[in-house]
Amino acid sequence: MTKPLEGQVILVTGATGGIGAAIVERLAMEGARPIIHFGRDRHGAEALLARIGGHGWLIEADLSAPEGSFELWRKAVEAVGRVHGLVNNAGIRTEILIDASAEEWRSAWQREFQINFFAAADLSKEAIRHFRANGGGRIVNLASRAGQRGYAADAMPYGATKAALLNLTKSIARSFGADGVVAVAIAPGWVRTEMAEDFIATHGKAQAVADIPIGEMASPSEVAELVAFVLRPSQTSLNGATLDVNGGSYIR
Repeated sequence: MTKPLEGQVILVTGATGGIGAAIVERLAMEGARPIIHFGRDRHGAEALLARIGGHGWLIEADLSAPEGSFELWRKAVEAVGRVHGLVNNAGIRTEILIDASAEEWRSAWQREFQINFFAAADLSKEAIRHFRANGGGRIVNLASRAGQRGYAADAMPYGATKAALLNLTKSIARSFGADGVVAVAIAPGWVRTEMAEDFIATHGKAQAVADIPIGEMASPSEVAELVAFVLRPSQTSLNGATLDVNGGSYIR
């Protein structure tokens, strides 16, 4: 029986993190061949490639550099020829207080926008051009509940970058849907990653899930399963959608 993503080549940014790695493994399970992007963790990337039986590619690129995303896309196309999907998963969360110096404040915002948004926008630009010339493709942007309802006072750049990513997704969907480009955003709340575990270690699980009606964080595998579903060729009418994965903690 043919797997849903058989023959698809999907670029996943930030692939060595908890969510990224889960996405890569799910895509491989459904028949895709992932391009595993990493910034510094070559060991983690190689281990991830081994876990999917070597059926993919590794590409190193620094998305904190202005040209990093363009370099990543160029390397990807040179390696595989045809790319069918892009998952903009790479992201950071910076804690910066309003009492910080102007230099620290500006630096935190600029770095977070570069990695969380500008890199995704640059990759989307290149992907759209590639998809238009090759019969279409998919863009999945990993946004956040924070981009919809606002975010904590000590991490405002994060929420702002994710809000921008949501708007970018809608703009791509409206502008390039007729060219066969499908763009969808996924907006998780708390996901049980290393960052979440650190929060639990400091504040306890009860505080972490206090505003989640189901009383549990999402698992990386839940998010990965949804990403894989969105990437299926059959799911064209999801174009422009934002899919919430937050246990009912933010309902639109």
